[in-house]
Amino acid sequence: MNFSFELHATDGKARTGVIKTARGDIRTPAFMPVGTAGTVKAMMPGSVRDTGADILLGNTYHLMLRPTAERIDRLGGLHKFMNWERPILTDSGGFQVMSLADLRKLTEKGVTFKSHIDGSKHEITPERSMEIQRLLGSDIVMCFDECPALPADRKTIADSMRLSMRWAARSRDAFGDRPGHALFGIQQGGLEQDFRAESAQSLIDIGFDGYALGGLAVGEGQKAMFDVLDFAPDMLPQDKPRYLMGVGKPDDIVGAVARGVDMMDCVLPSRSGRTGQVFTRRGVVNIKNARHADDPRPLDEDCTCPACQNYSRAYLHHVFRSQEIISSMLLTWHNLHYYQELMAGMRRAIGEGCFESWQRTFHQSKAQGDIEQI
Repeated sequence: MNFSFELHATDGKARTGVIKTARGDIRTPAFMPVGTAGTVKAMMPGSVRDTGADILLGNTYHLMLRPTAERIDRLGGLHKFMNWERPILTDSGGFQVMSLADLRKLTEKGVTFKSHIDGSKHEITPERSMEIQRLLGSDIVMCFDECPALPADRKTIADSMRLSMRWAARSRDAFGDRPGHALFGIQQGGLEQDFRAESAQSLIDIGFDGYALGGLAVGEGQKAMFDVLDFAPDMLPQDKPRYLMGVGKPDDIVGAVARGVDMMDCVLPSRSGRTGQVFTRRGVVNIKNARHADDPRPLDEDCTCPACQNYSRAYLHHVFRSQEIISSMLLTWHNLHYYQELMAGMRRAIGEGCFESWQRTFHQSKAQGDIEQI
């Protein structure tokens, strides 16, 4: 089965549809839980699916270092290795390499860097990134790019963007013809509208199955990110999926969907679950706080996840403070469930033509704050 995208409805700039892949459909707008090293931390694959996730993200950089893409390939590919038979998107490794600024050397060819694990030397080029992602067997492959941290001057942003576009062309050539697998290009250009336009046109000229908005959520703040999203998605083809990389908080996600984004990923719901931060309809709850120690109520009275259906705030507070593993499991499950309910709510609202009123309700509920203490 070939990769395809069907747009079912729009409401303003917000869109809902389905991405069809050989391993199953991805309902959009879609949130992708992050399985950095072949696992969504503290979750079983079946539990992730039960939250409503259609697709996971795997991390090229981490998997190439440990256990290596070659080993995963010998063992049947990433889907079999991690027991997830639905679609997987793998990032290119570019963002992680950016974060290793003190351990890397950047050239036209690619990036050489030292492993954060053992200091061993490695190289990623566009060709090597495509090879790694082919060995992993990912359904959606990201082209290799360079992502500068913000803020940065215009020359730095322009040079980086144009290097990424040259790497995008090499990624396209190296990816070749792989029926059933898709390659996404990544728009760069920082906060600069002219650079974003130049990048988008370069990617369209090369031709990709989908298009990502890169170089955001890297320190610029929500207002600056939304300012870019007010124009950047419109530069990309209407008939292809648009993926905002590394976003984000619930407010970020809702704002991105309102501006025409179809796919997102972020470590936040799982990372926050492990640190006791919980997302609810009425905002963020810090379960570590003493106010929850005697509270028999659930985290969110309207939530159907196992943490809310079966356990009290008092219990969740206790196991978090006691550093019990079940705390990470239950709080991560809740957060991922909340994120998927958020996506499902937006898909329904867009399909019914009431997305603007849905947004108002979402923001009003959050503004109320957490439920009152007993």
